[in-house]
Amino acid sequence: MTAPRTASTLRAAIGPGLLMAGAAVGVSHLVQSTRAGAEYGLALAVLVVIGCVLKFPFLEYGPRYAAATGESLVAGYRRMGRWALGLFALITVSTMFIVSAAVTLVTAGLTGLLFGLDLSPTALSALVLTACTALLVFGHYRALDRIMKIIMAGLALITLTAVVLALGAVADGAGFERLAASLTDDRLRTGATLGFVLALLGWMPIPLDAAAWHSLWTVERARQTGHRPSLREAAVDFHIGYAGATLLALAFLLLGALTMYGTGSEFAGGAVAFAGQFVDLYARSLGDWSRPLIAAAALATMLSTTLTVIDAFPRVLRALIEQAAATGDARERPDPARHRALYLSGLALIVAGALGVIALFGAQFTSLIDFITTVSFLAAPVVAWLNLRLLTGRWTPEHARPGPALRGLSWAGLLFLVAFSLIWMGWRLAG
Repeated sequence: MTAPRTASTLRAAIGPGLLMAGAAVGVSHLVQSTRAGAEYGLALAVLVVIGCVLKFPFLEYGPRYAAATGESLVAGYRRMGRWALGLFALITVSTMFIVSAAVTLVTAGLTGLLFGLDLSPTALSALVLTACTALLVFGHYRALDRIMKIIMAGLALITLTAVVLALGAVADGAGFERLAASLTDDRLRTGATLGFVLALLGWMPIPLDAAAWHSLWTVERARQTGHRPSLREAAVDFHIGYAGATLLALAFLLLGALTMYGTGSEFAGGAVAFAGQFVDLYARSLGDWSRPLIAAAALATMLSTTLTVIDAFPRVLRALIEQAAATGDARERPDPARHRALYLSGLALIVAGALGVIALFGAQFTSLIDFITTVSFLAAPVVAWLNLRLLTGRWTPEHARPGPALRGLSWAGLLFLVAFSLIWMGWRLAG
């Protein structure tokens, strides 16, 4: 009887990790990973892996804390002190509109391309955001959870199929020699490459503040199912999502390298033009028959990201407001009506803010992407330190605190993030 009950509770816990993966597999993968492969071949693949490994503990701390305490990281920050809550709020507010705009722009461009809609980027973005908002308002968390499981399964299948086809298309000595030569590309030593690497790692596989998103989804999943996950169940859910996000990052980099590296093409600055160029370059190498496959994979990627990001920021804003108003040692037991109203208000704010950014800066698409991913990387050491301090301190039950290996990896990751940020600052000041 124990095994079925264990399997049942594990199924109840699975979900937040796939939402995290859906949020991750977006701009960082389709745009930045593909650009990395297209412009530098396989040279940056090791950095992608390093970034994913060194960010692992800080993102894992989200579901770990939620499973151990039954509350989100946002509540944990308040327990550390209102200074910590305020610091995380500052990071969130300073990035939420631009992040939402960036992921929506890519989705809008792919939507217009796939369905042949001759509309402006702002109008296409409004359509995408309206559809996402309707799903979240009327479907609630349950609909988001179900649709993301379908999207992520389809996305993985389509992307891996495209990689296999691309490998077949360059299965000759010259093609692999070209990729091998990318490992010693002279451009790797330039300042422009350093700037791009920082932008690449900023969202690889996802910004660190997504740990708070994951913890909120874990709490919501527990409320929905009536089952609070154990530490093991939360870890399994996280590992599935994180491994998938990491493998897909490498898949998109490999696709970019196999189909675009050495062609001399440069990416367009606008979202719609970028989407068309993205599909055209793949189809040119794989054949026109592959166009629907690539377009479907790309749109599924960005739709998953947009849905989860547009859901995550209102949840974070709501949690910040509720925790700022909380007193004493009160747990997260909000009034249901006010809880829902805060989410809807946050959702309306995020949609309006994202559309405003798109209307003002949508034409500078790739510059916007590089800017926000760089900001995310520079904020990463702060979020990493907050998460490490919370999970190793008295606010986390002793049995749930990270062991020596995970703690060691955390310190290595923190040093990496700080060192890379200082190198970038020095480069910018010297320039």
